[in-house]
Amino acid sequence: MSDDYAPPQDPLVILHDDHQVVLVDKPSGLLSVPGKGPLLTDCLIARVQSVFPTALLVHRLDRDTSGVMIFALTPHAQRHLGLQFEKRQTKKTYVARVWGKVEEATGTVDLPLIVDWPNRPRQMVDHVNGRSAVTDWRRLKRSESETRMRLMPQTGRSHQLRVHMLALGHPILGDPFYATGAARDFPRLMLHSEVLQFRHPDGGAPIKIVAPAPF
Repeated sequence: MSDDYAPPQDPLVILHDDHQVVLVDKPSGLLSVPGKGPLLTDCLIARVQSVFPTALLVHRLDRDTSGVMIFALTPHAQRHLGLQFEKRQTKKTYVARVWGKVEEATGTVDLPLIVDWPNRPRQMVDHVNGRSAVTDWRRLKRSESETRMRLMPQTGRSHQLRVHMLALGHPILGDPFYATGAARDFPRLMLHSEVLQFRHPDGGAPIKIVAPAPF
């Protein structure tokens, strides 16, 4: 991965910040946290910490996925938000463009996932040893060749949305791991975390932050 890592140099897009949290719009192609080795040090948390030195990690997005990410600015906020993610009290909504014409209007994919060890970081469905993974989805619009989807993961497994869409027979466009042929021939992964809803660590008020999809 380090050989082809050329993250975008767009300025940091801050969606919201206060005394406990900062939310930013992560660009596609940028790691959330540093990778192994000096070529993979440029990442979102480092860029956030250059502006907010106390920023702490709460969750991650895949390198190829864009959209809303939250960072804690205090240890209290990190604990509070970490528990919300762990207990599935946060709500994340993604927008994706997928290959082919999805016939149904809505549905749920409930397929357990496990890492595909010989082909890391790929994941795969495994009904015996996999961890529970559930994704609700809704079709937004479609053409003959592709469908725009709203994806609402109920769990947070690695590559969950990518593998679940592949399992439906509709890989996400531009996916370097799971799309093939013409479905892969896009400038980026067409997956964006558009909405994050959470409770504020100071007082518990519900907050909803939106970053419209760039595609």
